[in-house]
Amino acid sequence: MGAALHEEYKTRVIEALKAHHGYKNVHQVPKVTKVVVNTCINANLSDYKQALEDAKNELATITGQKPAETRSKKSIANFKLRQHQAIGAKVTLRGQRMYEFLERLIKTALPRIRDFRGVSARAFDGNGNYTLGVNDQSIFPEIELDKIKRNVGFDVCIVTSAKTNAEAKSLLTELGMPFSDKGRQKKAQQEPTA
Repeated sequence: MGAALHEEYKTRVIEALKAHHGYKNVHQVPKVTKVVVNTCINANLSDYKQALEDAKNELATITGQKPAETRSKKSIANFKLRQHQAIGAKVTLRGQRMYEFLERLIKTALPRIRDFRGVSARAFDGNGNYTLGVNDQSIFPEIELDKIKRNVGFDVCIVTSAKTNAEAKSLLTELGMPFSDKGRQKKAQQEPTA
């Protein structure tokens, strides 16, 4: 059984984007190609190795996939960082796992953030990719609050096949991403022009 978000993309979102942007071919419609979730650990921690293992375990629990270890590229003395030292972990999601993760992120995790008013619409990189920072892993229901030893923040990079930020934003909006500027757009559309 496929993810409900993927079915929604195939049935509703493609048609909506074709109507909105005037695409002639289905292959012109932008889609989410992959989602990269990564985290980094402070190398100065006294229990650094345990912190790294905890972060990898929590990332695996959240994404459902074993993370790959990331290593530093060069030494930085002020940060007590050595070259090729393990400093974080990342997971690249594609296919059904990607859509399942996006569905859990959009519909379950983001609304659990305290005083949540939407995600920033300015986090696009100019090529149609969106990066979202999450400060606390406890917004995901898979994480047991009793077992959290330290807060682990991570970045979620949503890579799309869109050529521009506007196309990527309309794709993510149709998928249900709660952008914080929705209210301002609706007010601007409702106000009569003089």
